Amino acid sequence: MILVVDDIAENIFSLKTLLELHSFPTDTAMSGEEALKKILKNTYALIILDVQMPGMDGFEVAETIAGYSSTKNIPIIFLSAVNTDKKFITKGYHAGGIDYVTKPFDPEILLLKVKTFYRLYEQTRELNDMQDILKKEIEFRKNAQTDAQAKAFELHSTLELIPQIAFTAKADGTIDFVNQRWFNYSNSSNVFPLTHPDDADINIEWRKKMESKEPLQLELRVKKIHEEQYRYHLLRAIPVKEKENIVKWVGTFTDIEEQKQASRQKDEFMSIASHELKTPLASIKAYMQLLERQVDGNEKTKTYVERTLSQINKLNILITELLDVSKIESGKLKFNMTAFDIDSLLSNAIDMMQQTYTDYEIIRKGSPNVQVIGDEMRIEQVIINYLTNAIKYSPENKRIEVCSAVENGELTISVRDFGIGISKENQANIFKKFYRVEDTSHKFQGLGIGLYICAEIIKRHNGRYWMESERGTGSTFYFSIPVGDQ
Repeated sequence: MILVVDDIAENIFSLKTLLELHSFPTDTAMSGEEALKKILKNTYALIILDVQMPGMDGFEVAETIAGYSSTKNIPIIFLSAVNTDKKFITKGYHAGGIDYVTKPFDPEILLLKVKTFYRLYEQTRELNDMQDILKKEIEFRKNAQTDAQAKAFELHSTLELIPQIAFTAKADGTIDFVNQRWFNYSNSSNVFPLTHPDDADINIEWRKKMESKEPLQLELRVKKIHEEQYRYHLLRAIPVKEKENIVKWVGTFTDIEEQKQASRQKDEFMSIASHELKTPLASIKAYMQLLERQVDGNEKTKTYVERTLSQINKLNILITELLDVSKIESGKLKFNMTAFDIDSLLSNAIDMMQQTYTDYEIIRKGSPNVQVIGDEMRIEQVIINYLTNAIKYSPENKRIEVCSAVENGELTISVRDFGIGISKENQANIFKKFYRVEDTSHKFQGLGIGLYICAEIIKRHNGRYWMESERGTGSTFYFSIPVGDQ
């Protein structure tokens, strides 16, 4: 907007008309005092200011405007019909004017000047706006950098205090910090510790995770630079994200040698104990079966013998599972891969369970007429385990559904119950070794290794396993294996 200041109404009218005719928004004031009030309230791109006015003249108005930081840069064109001497023109420039036009003036010349100064004002304002934006951006970046440095210092200080080997890396995987413990295992901050020749290559696994943007977790053996003994460590590296974008990685090597030794000793103990228990248990079972045949006339004694045999069978299953775990851990679990009919296997498994648990209704859905290459006994073991769990964990609703189907070259079998279900937080661990849901462990017996064995069997058949469950509505356990050669 342009402000026209003149004490003569005719002059204001003619100037205002001329400017608005050329699309310049215009405001007016008829005295220096009125002009100052408007200047302090409004923003103007240009002031056309008459010099000769009663009270405060144009020079005084210009000098006052120059005294305010918010108004000192407004361009002023002086207009004068009386003070046309050189000294007045000079005074006008000293007072802060950018031009001095004497009356009578050429309207076209004045318009050219107005256009030029108006455009300069707009450009100056845009430059000032850009400068303000740049200042804010610089300040923001400076504060962000300060915050980032403070966070990095705090993180590095923490990593120096922890007992693990620790490091951080940029988003692209380039290591940018290691703690002092790192140098016990590596001569360079850019080189991962040396791993055992039989273990995974850290660099290869690291590059894979950079591409997939997933956390890294590896159990591997590393050794100190000046030692020969390798020790098991758990390598974990997680991405740090800001607005879904990875900005950093934080990783640690945790010494787990003692835990691995304890696990090996436990597995050895289970293997030895299971083998040692098998022989006397078989003898006890044989004697109890002989005793069962000799007590036909005594119903009470027969009942006790049957209950004892039932408990012996449960104990035999537990010992068999412990032996399987030991074989899995040592890599000695054997598989006899042959072609077999899955329909017959399912029918036999379901019939056997139905005869054992007569009060349950086991419903079969689907009948895929396919041959499967695999270990028939081990696949049956998985199905029996799924069915046993379904029966165990649905004591009230005695209905079980077994579904089977072939799709996209895969055979999928599922066992569904309508029992107590499993909460979401427990589902991720359900196939892990010795895992039992805490809130049901005191109600239902077991070691928590049945589903772990099932998972290992399905893995050896190049298959998949998973489950779906809702607390209070039941669970469905699945497994899929390829149809045809494996």
